[in-house]
Amino acid sequence: MISKHISDKEGVYSRTAQRLDIDNTPTKNHKTNMVELAENIFEPLRMYVGGPIKINSFYRSPDLNKAIGGSSKSQHCNGQAIDIDDTFGRMTNAEMYRFIKDHLDFDQMIWEFGDDKNPNWVHVSYVSPQQNRNRCLKAYKEKGKTKYMVI
Repeated sequence: MISKHISDKEGVYSRTAQRLDIDNTPTKNHKTNMVELAENIFEPLRMYVGGPIKINSFYRSPDLNKAIGGSSKSQHCNGQAIDIDDTFGRMTNAEMYRFIKDHLDFDQMIWEFGDDKNPNWVHVSYVSPQQNRNRCLKAYKEKGKTKYMVI
């Protein structure tokens, strides 16, 4: 188990990896990073939400990240980023975003697309208390390309 509410299987699950037969096994160091993120971000957030939170993406091997068109600098490849989505209706993505921003120490958090009221999902990363930047961004499309602005 990565944490009380994240299984190893859930932390590495990817339909793309399965479909393309890509090995998405984290190293020991990546797993350590995943545990840190889960303990410092996911578990406190889950307590606040009061129930399950959908994980869209957690660890991504470099090959998987390339296959989905992820950034070459993606923190997912280090086990330091997670994409979450409250598809269970307990709380909106915007409410989870605000809780993390107001109450937790994080490196980077992205309001992923959506509109001004609610993102489609939330990307949040965690490095360490010494290195976290608490940087908040908003992802949007411009001429078909993803752009980011500081919010």
